[in-house]
Amino acid sequence: MGLFDKIKKSLFGEKSADKDDQAKEKQGSETEEKTDNSDTKKNKAEDNSAESDQNSSGKTDDEQVTEANSESEVEEGQDKESEAAEETSAPESKAESENKTEKQDKTELYEKGLEKTNKGFGARLNKFFAQFRTVDEDFFDDLEELLIESDVGYETAEELTDELRDEAKLKKAKSRDELKQVIVQKLVDLYDKNGNSEDEKLIYRPDDKPNVYLFVGVNGAGKTTTIGKLAKRFKDQGKSVLLAAADTFRVGAVEQLEAWGKRVGVPVVTGKAQADPASVVYDATQRAIKEKADYLLVDTAGRLQNKKNLMNELEKIQRTIKKLLPDQPTETLLVLDGSTGQNALLQAKDFDKTTKLTGLVLTKLDGSSKGGVVLAIRNEMKLPVKLVGLGEKAGDLADFDAASYAIGLFHGLV
Repeated sequence: MGLFDKIKKSLFGEKSADKDDQAKEKQGSETEEKTDNSDTKKNKAEDNSAESDQNSSGKTDDEQVTEANSESEVEEGQDKESEAAEETSAPESKAESENKTEKQDKTELYEKGLEKTNKGFGARLNKFFAQFRTVDEDFFDDLEELLIESDVGYETAEELTDELRDEAKLKKAKSRDELKQVIVQKLVDLYDKNGNSEDEKLIYRPDDKPNVYLFVGVNGAGKTTTIGKLAKRFKDQGKSVLLAAADTFRVGAVEQLEAWGKRVGVPVVTGKAQADPASVVYDATQRAIKEKADYLLVDTAGRLQNKKNLMNELEKIQRTIKKLLPDQPTETLLVLDGSTGQNALLQAKDFDKTTKLTGLVLTKLDGSSKGGVVLAIRNEMKLPVKLVGLGEKAGDLADFDAASYAIGLFHGLV
């Protein structure tokens, strides 16, 4: 089942889905009814045959009573087994209920966190459809411009518009609602086809001690805060965590990470003032190996004013990690400020050339109207978003969920 099918109820209401469910139920009832009628006829035939056999068997009344009692005991045993099975299945129903509640909570978190993006994108789209008269080339040119303004990127907007031309003709979509549904479906399908939902999950290898997570990104994107929140999550899960303060040049960076360490009860490895970042990472990696820590989370510098030196520094840090742990880092995560829109896409391309990213963390989406950049990054770079910042609290650093994201982004548009 595709991503669009999973979120169709939430995006387009319950009516069409309810009709499908009712049709399936009706078909199922008819099948059951036919089966029941067939079983009834079969049972009657078997009863008549059994009665005939019993009369011809020549058994005494006492023997027949004994057999009846035996059958009753068997039925009673079956009833008890059925009751036991029902009791055993009860906890599964509770688990299903809790899982459903968790999904609802996640959806609500995304809807709230993407409220500004939703209103910005939705307002543009609804205004656009309110003004259009005919579906011609001008319509698609204006739509492409709208998508670019919504931070889905030039390349993505062009690709989408070309696909929509064909799709609208194929489905003969002419009304506003039909066209909006086609557009939303193509946006969702575009995201879905460019990756695997399994790639969106943070990787953890139990046999690796430690799993090294290297965090990169420009200053101000939220690296240190992300590391602190993630450290709290892992600590709450019962994992052992160590932090490495390798952003040694930014004033206050080491102190900020140390403050997070104290807050969540996780040790922080630091170096001397203005120490070589790679030397701090070396010491932290050695300690993590010695202590058999589950996670080592590495903070790094992000000076925009000297990009060449920054990239050289990140390469050196990676080489240092691999000297001690050839298969690490497990994750190299680029932290991006979601409010920067297309600049986030440019940063992702720059960092990926040097550090071979495994995924992205998008922060500050709750305060931005530029959440559409997720679509551009997925389409143009094929990189999964693994975490998103949807609020100030530690729990608002959420695992990325494509269905919840799509619902939050497009909710109320159609």
